[in-house]
Amino acid sequence: MRTNGVDLHVVHSGAGPLVLMVHGNPGLWYSWRHQFAPLAEAGYLAAALDCRGYGRSDRPREAASYDAAQMQADLLGVLDAFGAERAFIVGQDFGAQHAWNLALRAPERVLGVVGMVPYDFDLAGRFCDPGSALARTAPTERFAAVAREHFFHMHYFQAVGPAEAELGAQPHEYLKRLFHALSAQGDLLSWHAVPSAGAGYLDALPPAPPLPWPWLSQADFDFYLGEFLRCGPELAFAGPLNAYRTADRNWALGERWAEGRIDRPALFLCGAEDPVLKLLPADALARQRGRLEDLRGEVLITGAGHFVQQEAPQASNAALLAFLDGVRREMRAA
Repeated sequence: MRTNGVDLHVVHSGAGPLVLMVHGNPGLWYSWRHQFAPLAEAGYLAAALDCRGYGRSDRPREAASYDAAQMQADLLGVLDAFGAERAFIVGQDFGAQHAWNLALRAPERVLGVVGMVPYDFDLAGRFCDPGSALARTAPTERFAAVAREHFFHMHYFQAVGPAEAELGAQPHEYLKRLFHALSAQGDLLSWHAVPSAGAGYLDALPPAPPLPWPWLSQADFDFYLGEFLRCGPELAFAGPLNAYRTADRNWALGERWAEGRIDRPALFLCGAEDPVLKLLPADALARQRGRLEDLRGEVLITGAGHFVQQEAPQASNAALLAFLDGVRREMRAA
């Protein structure tokens, strides 16, 4: 579908209230393959897009094309294309932040929101103590502070060129290592032992075991790899790399909402072994509870990592449907 100046690839199934699922990195619409049938069978219109920069959607080259305002406009354009005045928004990784942002900045369009990483308006607050002087600096300054201690991908990705060259030259190895490192069986935080000087991301990601894995088959991986490479190695990772490069821009754009509270029904659903949780300050989830006025649940699924909806689909679907059905019952009773 054409919206907000780009062509977006959207897959959908079923009929009923719209549930729009938004992937992160590495991800595609395919990241929600286990959710389509259960949602459709339960009476929902399940939809997932390849976000701009990924898969079969357009891949602009300019980093500014990936900022929070553009992503919000993309999601609202998808809602409009389906004729949905309001929808449930479900997001994982970057997609979770876009989901939280939409619930905060356009609440009139959101029936309920499900985030699979904690609410963090500028995608950078998790990397420092919120009470520190560093917390009042631009995200890239925080990333640089981390990189002075050890390799940090969010700092490495800021310069245009090095990451494109490194990852585009070894896309198979990069995706395989990243998928595994972020899963419950991986070790993303081994980067703590890798100095920044002269290092690339593959130096910081441990080798992954052979496929298949319990949650990712060889065919699944091959699909991901083929979709990332649809536009060639130069643009294979345009979406994620440019998304990281909008951190300062999103910080400025989001300042007016920095203390915002989300009043839409909300569910926090996450893998208990997600390495992102290990990056958070100790009080992060407590602070999130204070910013979600209608938090219906906080579900941490044992044995799942960053890709909770893929690593533990049955448990994820049960939690997701319980939340959606609860909100829908209230809608019908109103």
